[in-house]
Amino acid sequence: MINRSIFFCFLAIVVCAAWPGVRADDAKLNVPPEGFIALFNGKDLSGWHGCGHFNPYTLQAMSVEERAEKRKQDDADFAKHWWVDPEDGSLVNDGHGVYATTDKEYKNFELLVDYKTVPKADSGIYLRMTPQVQIWDYTEEGGKWNIGADKGSGGLWNNPAGAKGKDPLVLADKPFGEWNKFRIRMVDGNVTVWLNDKLVVDDAPMSNFWDREKPLIEEAPIQLQTHGGEIRWRNIFLKELP
Repeated sequence: MINRSIFFCFLAIVVCAAWPGVRADDAKLNVPPEGFIALFNGKDLSGWHGCGHFNPYTLQAMSVEERAEKRKQDDADFAKHWWVDPEDGSLVNDGHGVYATTDKEYKNFELLVDYKTVPKADSGIYLRMTPQVQIWDYTEEGGKWNIGADKGSGGLWNNPAGAKGKDPLVLADKPFGEWNKFRIRMVDGNVTVWLNDKLVVDDAPMSNFWDREKPLIEEAPIQLQTHGGEIRWRNIFLKELP
């Protein structure tokens, strides 16, 4: 006699494999690996708010009332341009509007995040509200080869020309339509980036875009940038470091 538990387990695997839109690994999406927390739950925008390209020092200096008014306006814009796709549990932006910004601030951390974008899009990840780990259309047709897109994504684009980390060590982008995987490690002011398991930035100091003479702001939110083309995000996990 066939064990009933084994039979139904086998049947579930067959159905998942055969049924359109159902994947055997769907249950694993947006579930953090051991030691990490999920910044995005795959269901709604909990833990995130809207804020654009905005100086964090200015934000710190604002009154409580000024911050509240700015937050109100940004969140209204955030709701127009960001949503969760119920089909695949991804966080979607239409290429416009304010940036997805974590409610919590972070200092030293390891960040895991998957993204998928479209031709001619341009995006990035702001660390401590500072631009940025770059995401390009790396093809010649994208129109930005003359400013570094030919070298691929993952570099610290706003570092000064010639500075360590500005350009990625290798081109590691996957073709459009495929998911890319970032692993980003930030310790004090230094950043290491892996894109699709390839080292693209090796412990490079991140320049303070807001004031080149100062070190990075010590603690601030992480932001997902919008810049002219649809981009999807998933599996956004973080582990705080000492």
